Amino acid sequence: MTEFDAASAAVQAALDAGARYADARVMHRRYESMSARNGEIEELTQDESIGLGVRALVGSSWGFHAVPDLSDAAARDAGWRAARIAAASARVPGPPIDLVPTEATTASWASGCEVDPLGVPLSDKGDLLVRATGTMREHGADLAEGLYQIWDTAKWFVSSEGHRIDQRIRECGGGISATAIGDGETQRRSYPSYRGQYGTTGWELVTSLDLAAHAARIAEESRELLTAPECPSGETDLILGGEQLALQIHESVGHAIELDRILGWEAAFAGTSWLDLAQLGSLRYGSELMNVTIDPTIPGALGSFGFDDEGSPAVARDAVREGRWVGVLAGRDSAAVAGLDYGGSVRADGWARLPMVRMTNVGLEPGPHTLDEIVAATDDGVLMDVNRSWSIDDKRLNFQFGCEIGWEVKKGRRGRMLRNPTYTGIGPLFWRSMDMLSSEIVPWGTPNCGKGQPGQTGHTGHPAAPARFRNVRVGVRA
Repeated sequence: MTEFDAASAAVQAALDAGARYADARVMHRRYESMSARNGEIEELTQDESIGLGVRALVGSSWGFHAVPDLSDAAARDAGWRAARIAAASARVPGPPIDLVPTEATTASWASGCEVDPLGVPLSDKGDLLVRATGTMREHGADLAEGLYQIWDTAKWFVSSEGHRIDQRIRECGGGISATAIGDGETQRRSYPSYRGQYGTTGWELVTSLDLAAHAARIAEESRELLTAPECPSGETDLILGGEQLALQIHESVGHAIELDRILGWEAAFAGTSWLDLAQLGSLRYGSELMNVTIDPTIPGALGSFGFDDEGSPAVARDAVREGRWVGVLAGRDSAAVAGLDYGGSVRADGWARLPMVRMTNVGLEPGPHTLDEIVAATDDGVLMDVNRSWSIDDKRLNFQFGCEIGWEVKKGRRGRMLRNPTYTGIGPLFWRSMDMLSSEIVPWGTPNCGKGQPGQTGHTGHPAAPARFRNVRVGVRA
């Protein structure tokens, strides 16, 4: 049987068992990662899996079943079981569930890739990590680490409405970090971010990062941080680098606008949201400089695809426009419950997991400034960059973040390096204080977004650039 044959058999079996709607996804994923420590290869992981997952809708309830077997008998059994699970759940009456319409499509899509990352010799990839971590050790790092990761995923999707879609998505990226240990103090510097940079692209992304060229600098900065002055405490103007602002978007915007959280469907584990649907279209989320889009069409960004896991085509839409909240991340069922006319943001992290609302590429549009202009316009402030820690409440409202490195900004100039920089705030008040935003957008990739029960790891993108926020509390109170 072909992958489409298996998916079609599962869908038909679910319908025969009483489902009013069904869809099935076959996924074949290959994964490879390698890590190095202190100039030596530490671990190589290579994994491959293929299987079939089926959703069935009976009454107001979903059922799901998955199998690592694409035979006709296994596919039909999976469809039957998904429908029976849904029927069992439907015995407890619930509100009716409709699905926002989407056009039945026959299509193929593939992410861009110049250099197949799995085709690059392991020796070349290993040499890159060995060289970078060895250089960090030579320049003062007590612990030097490097990592790359590769995912090559093929999907085949069939629905009872007539969808027949195949996609191939290749993702990769990597990064390095240097840790320095002092007397009662440990400091870390990372490049290009604390987890690396990732995208839906080929090995050309890793090559462009030029990890070895940055190894000496971050090792030396990690040692400098051991004796740098502590970040001062108080309210001041805060300039965030693009990497840290990407995480700020992820935690205080991306998760907050997930419609399943807003509806309370994720309350048991992931939490809810401070947002109220009654205020969609009117709530002031941030300053007029705040324009956030939901855009899975950005070439090379980690949250990009051709179609989501419900067969909805990738479409760019606004989440925040000139500071006003106007859009959400939704699926076909949650959108219908909320009275919206779009989904498009549903994905699963593998064939054995139920698709759910996930971030795609949620990020800022460019502003009118540059980082140099922002620094020059700041009389007294702190510049912070590269995430070190994060904490935010289950409504995605109150937060505290720590960064790897900071610098004083005095009279328009970057001054002393600062260690242990932190800042805290309340989401909408923080975003309303943004008064300068750079045009230097980078689509940062986050390959480790956790959500769901059982837990799923999502890949998301966050276009971001340096920005300034006024009167933010920084440092730790005495």
